[in-house]
Amino acid sequence: MFPLFPLLFLTSLFLFNFLARISFGPLMPVLEQNLGLSHGAAGSLFLFISGGYTVGLLLSGFFSSHLGHRKTISLASLAVGASLFFISMSSSKLTLIIGLVCLGVSAGPYIPSGVATINKIAPPQSWGKAYAIHELAPNLSFVVAPLIVETLLYFAPWRSVPLFLGSSATILGLLFLRYGKGGDFKGEPLQLKNIKRLIKIPSFWIMMFIFSMGVGASLGVYAMIPLYLVAERGMDRLTVNEFLAFSRISGLFMAFLGGWISDRMGPRATIVGGFLLTGAVTILLGILRGDYTLIAVFLQPAVSVCFFPAAFSAISRIGPPETSNITISLIAPVSFFVGGGAIPALIGISGEELSFSVGIILVGCLLWASLIAVKYLRLEVKKEQAAEAVEA
Repeated sequence: MFPLFPLLFLTSLFLFNFLARISFGPLMPVLEQNLGLSHGAAGSLFLFISGGYTVGLLLSGFFSSHLGHRKTISLASLAVGASLFFISMSSSKLTLIIGLVCLGVSAGPYIPSGVATINKIAPPQSWGKAYAIHELAPNLSFVVAPLIVETLLYFAPWRSVPLFLGSSATILGLLFLRYGKGGDFKGEPLQLKNIKRLIKIPSFWIMMFIFSMGVGASLGVYAMIPLYLVAERGMDRLTVNEFLAFSRISGLFMAFLGGWISDRMGPRATIVGGFLLTGAVTILLGILRGDYTLIAVFLQPAVSVCFFPAAFSAISRIGPPETSNITISLIAPVSFFVGGGAIPALIGISGEELSFSVGIILVGCLLWASLIAVKYLRLEVKKEQAAEAVEA
């Protein structure tokens, strides 16, 4: 039986985990003005979030091996709430940076435990659909983040944004601790023997690089679009954030399409098709001018989100089934640091030294270049994985 309601609960937690990190993108023009940041410094703020997120992911095995996945998921949500409260009270650049690092560390433990829980409660033949539901969270986040930011900025200062998101994350964490289903088992700790088992697998390294590019195409580009359109194209911030939210609605449906395609054509073929289209549209985003730019802003997320259900399904097929949470714990830190931190910083530096357009075009070219790595990706479904899912 397909575990719809447990998946929806996990998706709700993932929603605010993701919102907490990406809402600083729509906020960036305001933060840049209020704090006197350069384009490069503004883009580098995402490095602090991603750096903390890397640490949190690496610590996830420690928490899940001692607390179990369900308590780890709840703890991550509560810690995200506390970090956002701290950010809302920050009074200097230093305290803001400390808060962003803590936010990243707090958000990190969720995804390995969330993926391990999904792998346990959903059968392998339905992983594409299960991850498509789970991917509603980031895709919905992309839609509502600009709307939340603009709505709260209309009534209150920017600090109201982290305060609202922190309160929501705290409430959900407490509810999941009391009523959450699934994840009542412990994860594998991040031990040297488990790492050795994975780093010997070529597909592990290939998937780490591919996932980095996928995160960069979606999260990395999204983070810098508001600053790109406001600072370089001279558009109004409110108009940009409204259109940015509208452009991401398609992701809610395209994630399901990506999951459906992945279940039928396989994750590898889905990743190839997704990268071909996403690379092309990302390059157009940097090349086109006028109203055509907005068309590219609309199309880019529609194709980029198809990657993630296939990618998580692919990661779940790397290595022994009992180390699935360790696999994501090792792949995700590098991927989110590169895709969610280094790529926005690269676009920001490009905007300061050359233009934002050059940085965005470069990201599209990197996506196409990464198709060489996909050629050597090898995946399989373990028989024991299918048996465990049936028993669950």
